[in-house]
Amino acid sequence: MKPAPNFTLPDQDNTSHSLADYRGRWVVLYFYPKDDTPGCTVEACRFRDGFSAFAKRGVQVLGVSKDSIASHKKFADKFQLNFPLLSDETAETIKAYGAWTERGFMGRPGILRKTYLINPEGQIVKEYLKVKPELHADEILRDLDSYTS
Repeated sequence: MKPAPNFTLPDQDNTSHSLADYRGRWVVLYFYPKDDTPGCTVEACRFRDGFSAFAKRGVQVLGVSKDSIASHKKFADKFQLNFPLLSDETAETIKAYGAWTERGFMGRPGILRKTYLINPEGQIVKEYLKVKPELHADEILRDLDSYTS
């Protein structure tokens, strides 16, 4: 296990969130390429639909992309997302977590679809590299049960 890099980023309502704010809780920190695109929408909606299962386990879900606060707001409102979407327009946090690639889609720089499961002590306990948006939320819930039971 290694410490999760701290960050402070605004969400879709321009409220700041720091990893330190969630000390004592499990955090699912997921990075995604772009608001309101097919895979990203499926992934976000799966987290939305699983919200009560995450909340029951005391887990905070946080999504991160380079999109603006306004873009996140539109995306969250359109799909009734019930968790913070953090705007990292400088990609500083995205890079700190190794979720940035210089050779992404069509050879252009961009964000890798990656997720980190962070324990209440702020340690990364699992890194998800090859994320399947339609299965990902359930996969994390199963893993959480193995860590917390």
